[in-house]
Order: sequence, then structure tokens, then C-alpha cells
Amino acid sequence: MKHNADGFIERYKARLVVKGYTQTYGIYYEETFAPVAKLNTFDVKNAFLHGELTDEVYMDIPPRYNTTQTGTVCRLRKALYRLKQSPRVWFGRFTMAMKNNGFKQCNSDHTLFLKHRKGKVTTLIIYVDDMIITGNDKQEISQLQDYLAIEFEMKDLGGLKYFLEIEMARSQQGIFLSQRKYVLDLLTDTGMLDCKPVDTPIVQNHHLGEYPYQVPTNKERYQRLMGRLIYLSHTRPDIAYAVSVVSQFMHSPSEDHMNVVLRILRYLNSTHGKGLMFSKHGHLNIDGYSDADWVGSVTNRKSTSGYFTFVGGNLVTWRRKKQNVVALSSVEAEFRGMTKGISIVHNSVQHDRTKHVEVDRHFIKQKLEAKVFQFPFVKSEDQLADILTKAISSKAFHNSLDQLGINDIYAPT
Repeated sequence: MKHNADGFIERYKARLVVKGYTQTYGIYYEETFAPVAKLNTFDVKNAFLHGELTDEVYMDIPPRYNTTQTGTVCRLRKALYRLKQSPRVWFGRFTMAMKNNGFKQCNSDHTLFLKHRKGKVTTLIIYVDDMIITGNDKQEISQLQDYLAIEFEMKDLGGLKYFLEIEMARSQQGIFLSQRKYVLDLLTDTGMLDCKPVDTPIVQNHHLGEYPYQVPTNKERYQRLMGRLIYLSHTRPDIAYAVSVVSQFMHSPSEDHMNVVLRILRYLNSTHGKGLMFSKHGHLNIDGYSDADWVGSVTNRKSTSGYFTFVGGNLVTWRRKKQNVVALSSVEAEFRGMTKGISIVHNSVQHDRTKHVEVDRHFIKQKLEAKVFQFPFVKSEDQLADILTKAISSKAFHNSLDQLGINDIYAPT
């Protein structure tokens, strides 16, 4: 069943699928692949059936198919659903069609295809068999739709409103992305819809880690919740830090860890309508905020880097990641986070003390000298990336959300 954003059933689907779980790697297939994206929407009908198989694959006769012959099997000429190589075969077929139409495949995200023509751009991004087409070249978009309709049987789903559990709303102010229904479903499934809300997803100075004699909790439930929260982080940078912290203990969660997960749910209960607003600000400047928390992990003393990137005044990317090695100084942690430490870049006297960050030091120095980017001074209260590397006060937390453009269009005014 395929549902709309309001929860009602849009349509039913029925497909013939194969028992892909019986396939053995190296015998029945060599590689697998699932095209997943890192504004019109289209759905390719029976997408995997467009993939031509190069392997010799046989399938048992489907149930209730009457045949008088014994020991009969079906040889597959084209891919079917559940066949492990089907996604890769289908995506290869689709990629070839896009390139034949003059589109270039993005190197950083292979599910993204771009075409530049007469100073305009057309963009297509695909998730398995669903795709979004957008751009400022209306003629090219129309031609692409006609071309894909010839190559593949497609259904035009109209303007983008609901895609991969992400809701889109348009107004004169801009485009708003949220996962409101996803959050409400999560709270309903966990019995937390009527819980007492909190104003931050994690408390300050939590010192969460692995300690002796911790009481274990239900591992499967913990991992299921973490999977759903990680997906929610795609539109909710406000929970990115808290989710990243508790996701480090999925191998052996305790009740202390579960209590933090439940606090995140309590925070979501008061903020289920929050999302990202994309508005026109009259420029296309690229601005970034980066921070590093030196030896912040109580478990292995590794530092954590975090950054936000804005394009045209709108938040487009963010990331929080624990550094691979233990930083020997706060400056090294900052270099790895591409933030401050400018004093060392300009101060050769400290050179010998920073050989272990030589690559980072020279990279930053070269870019500064070439004026590729600049490092203006940022006050502590204006350092937006703090919410990715540490738990901060409620006041600072909500001030950061306002500056990040995280709003709630469903909140009462």
C-alpha cells in the first residue's frame, strides 16, 4: 500500500517477486546497488523490469501457475523485484538513458543528473524508481519528460508535496521541508504522543558513555528507534547531536542510553512541526560554521567535528562526526574541524609543535592566501555549529535554531 502525507491510502500495488534470499554471492550475482538520493515527482512503473540481465538466472514456477510439465523452471531475461542484482541493473539502464539525453552524472552523488543549456540548468534526482525533476529550463524539463515517457512507462505524480516521508509546503515566503507526519507516527508507535515535552533533546554535561554495571535495555527496540531517529535527522539538525551521541551505543545499549532516546522523543513531542525554510535572500553567498569539541568523548577521548553550510542564506548541509584519531591539542581538533586556529596558520614559530597537523595547516594556509575563503571572527554566542558538537543551554539552543532557519509553520501564532 502506498500512503499519502495525510495517512490515507493512495493506491495498492501487486508484483511478482523472486526469492532473492536464496541467491549466493559470487554464483548468482557479483555486485548489488541501490540508487538512493544523499520539483515535480515521477514514478517509473515496474522499474526493475526495464533492466536486462547479463547473468543466467532461473526461477521456480510461481505459485498457482498450472503446468503439466515437471521440473520446469523459468529463465529470466529481465530483472524482477527481490532479485539482488535488480537495483543495479535497473540503475545502469536508467543512467545510460540519461547520458544519451545529454545529462551528466554527478560525481559526488551518482543519483543526481544535471544538464546545462543556454545558461539554464535541469536537475533530476532518483530514489530507486521515484524521481524529482526541477530546474529553470522549462523547455528542457518538458523534453525530458517526453523522452523518459518513451524510454520507460512513467506516471507523473504532479508537484512535489510528499517524498520519502518528507513533506513540502510552498508559500510566498519560500519552500518548507518537514517530517511532521513521520514524527507523529513515531510518537504514536512508541506510545509517547501524550508524554510531557522538554525544550532540548539532551541535557548539558550528560557524560554519556559506557560504564561498568550499567543496566542493559532491549537492544532490538533501541536499534529500531535509532534507525528512525537517524532518518529524521535529514530534516532536523536540531536533534543531530543528541542522535549522534546515543547512536554510538547501539551495540550494547543501557537504560541510561534509552532514557536519552526517550528524552529526544519528548523533545519531538513539542516540536513535531519543525523543519527547514528555504527563502530567497537576494544572494548566493556560501557561508560555513564549523566547530570542534576537544576530547569530548568520555569513552575514547576523541574529538568531535561539526559544520553547517549555507548557500544563499539557506541551510543546505550539516554534519557531526567523531574524529578518527585522538587530537593532541584543542588546536588540532579545531584544524580538523576547519575552524579557528588561524594564529598557527600565520605563526611559523609554533610550526614544530604542530607537525601532526601539517596537512591541515598548509591546506588552510594556501586557501587563505589564495582568498578562496575567509575566516571572520565569530562570537561564541553566534557559533551555530556548537549545537552539533556539544549539549548547550536551552536559550543558546533555541537562538541557534532561529539563526539556522529551523521553523514550525504549524505552530500557533
